[in-house]
Amino acid sequence: MSTIARDIPRLVTPAEIKCELDRWVIGQEKAKKAIAIAAYSHLKRTRARAMGTPLPIRKSNVLLIGPTGCGKTHIARTLAKLLEVPFAIADATEYTEAGYYGKDVEVMIGELLLSSELDTARTERGIIFVDEVDKIARRSHGANTGAGSRDIGGEGVQQSLLKLLEGRQVFVPTNVSQHWSKHDFVPVDTTDILFICAGTFSDLHLYASATRPLGFGPASSTRKSPEITEKDLLRYGMLAEFLGRLPVRVQMGALNTGELLDVLTKPPDSILKEYVELLRLDGVTLRCDPSGPQAIVDLAMRRETGARGMRAVLEDVLQETLFAGPALAGQTVVMDQEFVESQFKPS
Repeated sequence: MSTIARDIPRLVTPAEIKCELDRWVIGQEKAKKAIAIAAYSHLKRTRARAMGTPLPIRKSNVLLIGPTGCGKTHIARTLAKLLEVPFAIADATEYTEAGYYGKDVEVMIGELLLSSELDTARTERGIIFVDEVDKIARRSHGANTGAGSRDIGGEGVQQSLLKLLEGRQVFVPTNVSQHWSKHDFVPVDTTDILFICAGTFSDLHLYASATRPLGFGPASSTRKSPEITEKDLLRYGMLAEFLGRLPVRVQMGALNTGELLDVLTKPPDSILKEYVELLRLDGVTLRCDPSGPQAIVDLAMRRETGARGMRAVLEDVLQETLFAGPALAGQTVVMDQEFVESQFKPS
């Protein structure tokens, strides 16, 4: 690939992005459409800049809100693979306000720089996924007024992220393992770096309006969860300036039984296919009766941890089989409902 072709991103339409996401991500139609539109705008903007004709269009950073195991990280990782751009995952809980022990927010740009093999031009059109963003809400007792003690791991991080989200040239450490050293750094413009922030906001109901409970009450099992408003997020402890730099907000719901069954069996990288391949390397054939995956899903639903819960159930169910893998070479293991129920021994 020539240098010029490498510097100009390939343009993919929203429909093509959505179609590819459908192959890997089950459910969450609203989220996939919103991500596809934001990604397409990102490609148009970075492509025009690479061709020397920058467009007067600001980036649309994304905020994903949803329970654990609903596919927030999976969507972002799949998107980066599809767009062929540098991608980095940052955990918001690792960062502190500048001047305190912990990572400075510039380090997440450094990790993106590392994933692009220190190519600044590629870094400046990459994607950063900031997970656990709800954990940097104001934690002081004056969350609504801003009064109280200094909040170096919450409000301070939000304030530090403002310049990155908006777009500014920052000095990025080239050695992220020694981010405290300011001797080796390169300037990086974050104007075209797309940020996808995500959080569970699991206790948001404590800050929502009393007349509008979120997912609680006697009818919560049948009632659709109300839309989370900006006022709810402000009460939760998110800064108005921070939310203003995340114009695309998508509320994702928990996966139902049918969607979890599809997650377990359909995608090219499904959880079940991983274990089939793992046992195949030992010469063991894992054959699944339709009742087996359904039993896995039923057990995972009790844990209420979404797709991640199914991996934990599979580990419990297949523990003895995996342990005896080499000794079972040449044999076939049938995973049906009876097998799942007999082998499931949660710790």
